[in-house]
Parts: sequence; C-alpha cells; structure tokens
Amino acid sequence: MSRLAGNWNKGNLSLAKISKDENISLAYLERIFSGLKKSGLVKAEIGSKGGYYLPASPDNINIYDIIKVLEGDIKLFHCLREDGGMSCKEGAGCGAVKALSKVQTAIYSTLKEMKLSDIK
Repeated sequence: MSRLAGNWNKGNLSLAKISKDENISLAYLERIFSGLKKSGLVKAEIGSKGGYYLPASPDNINIYDIIKVLEGDIKLFHCLREDGGMSCKEGAGCGAVKALSKVQTAIYSTLKEMKLSDIK
C-alpha cells in the first residue's frame, strides 16, 4: 500500500514489480491484494499497462481500514470486543476492563487518524 501511495497519480504498479522491488513473494502479494481489491482500497487494471492503483488519495485512506482488511477484526485484548464492550464472561467484575477499553479506543482512534500518506 505504501508503494501505491508513493506512486499516486503516476500510473499503475504490477505486483511483479512490487514483489521484485520489495523482495516479497508474488503469491503472497496476490493473496494480500485480493482482499484489498475486494474491499475497494485498491483497484486493478488489466492489460499491457495494467497493475494496481489507489482509487482514492493516500490522504483519504486510513491505516485502520488497511489493517482491518488484512487482519480481520482488530481485537487487542481477548476480553474486549472491537467496540470496547466485554467479551470475557469471567471478568464481569474485572477492574481492568475500563483501562483496557480506554487503551484500545486510543489505539483505534490513532490508527483511524493516521493516513496512508503518513507512511509512504
């Protein structure tokens, strides 16, 4: 994603080029980009000038959305749901839930504020 951000408005990038430049397995990139494409975070063009590109400015793509697509539901603590509610039946009276929820909310908020353009 950072490679696509660095190439914003300069054309498409093939996965083969990204694979070679970043020394990442092409098969691995294909799996990653399949999910990114399904989510709409990237688009693909077929043909001799084909490849992947960002359909939106890197300033408009947040890191939280990228991580969520790549990793699934983001759950920092096993006892909390992603929305900050408790998922742990044992900890109904646990005093740590409030503090852990605050930490989780702060991390999510930071990831949502961070844009792809911040890491390109």
